[in-house]
Amino acid sequence: MGHGGNVIAELTTDHREVDELFEKIEAQPVGDQHRRKLADQLTIELVRHSVAEEMHLYPAVREHVEGGGGIADKELSDHAQVEQHLKDLEGVPADDPRFNDLVAKLKLEVSEHVRDEEGRLFPLLAAACTPEALDELGDKVRTAKKTAPTRPHPDSPDTPPGNKLLGPGAGLVDRARDLLTGRGKD
Repeated sequence: MGHGGNVIAELTTDHREVDELFEKIEAQPVGDQHRRKLADQLTIELVRHSVAEEMHLYPAVREHVEGGGGIADKELSDHAQVEQHLKDLEGVPADDPRFNDLVAKLKLEVSEHVRDEEGRLFPLLAAACTPEALDELGDKVRTAKKTAPTRPHPDSPDTPPGNKLLGPGAGLVDRARDLLTGRGKD
């Protein structure tokens, strides 16, 4: 992830990539170990995306969108549910009977969240911000994704300043673990 453009284009492209990962998981035979690798890649992408939104998108929504505090709180609640599903899925082998159920629950949560962001939040943000502000947010989101964690940390702070202080450190540890284990590599 890291595509260029304003924050809405950046995050919408992320959403399509996540949709593609779900499709790839579903296209594999049940129990196939490639499904586990794809689920790891999905987790990496979702966590990085969520952390970047929590660091930059939702504070901007609070600041610029009328009623933005309530909208941001709802989105953070959605993220907490998704992150818990990711934590539940972490380490479950593809041939475990729980794997398919966990992926299905995750897909439902993510799909509902994406529909809400793209159908409600993004249009409100686009109406409230200048094109330059949206471009600047896009740059901040891309930068945040580079240092964001790659594993779910449901108990970590999801709002500034805590997430901005702890996120990069957790990201460094996660990427080191991924390097050692080969997680996220094909």
